[in-house]
Amino acid sequence: MRVSAIGLPALVALALLGAVPGCAPANTANTVSARSLGGESDVSFGTIVGTRPVTVAGGNSGIGSVGGAVAGGVAGSFIGGDWRSNAIAGVGGAILGGLAGSAIERGVTQGSAVEFVVRQDRGGDIAVVQTNEAGLQVGDRVMIARGERTRLSRAAGGPPGASFGATPSGGGVK
Repeated sequence: MRVSAIGLPALVALALLGAVPGCAPANTANTVSARSLGGESDVSFGTIVGTRPVTVAGGNSGIGSVGGAVAGGVAGSFIGGDWRSNAIAGVGGAILGGLAGSAIERGVTQGSAVEFVVRQDRGGDIAVVQTNEAGLQVGDRVMIARGERTRLSRAAGGPPGASFGATPSGGGVK
């Protein structure tokens, strides 16, 4: 299959546009990374005593800039007549494409979250920023899981009682 000189920049731009969703934030309160599967977390309990909305700044890994620069450079290089005008248009396209790609990446990766202030049962307060799919609010009992990241989730009744792990004869778990 032969691609025309006009069709090639369009194909490159579409391929890069398809990669943009990969820049979106993947870590939410209910999403874990593959490397955290099977990992362990230290668990404690507490009560939410305060919340405030926060904005998560968009990231700039450079993928958007590079992708935009490549697409802009390729597209720009097909504009004009002789090799000089193609080169000038290619450089201009790369600059504009890089700026546009960076702006798109920042826009796709930014979002909103909530900062939760939690009074821990074991003493002390902590602040955890995460998304709020569970609808947590002030007064809710939460489980605090500290592993790869600290996460809050609704506690189903708080910490286990003092007899957790004890046998009926009073001995410990063997």
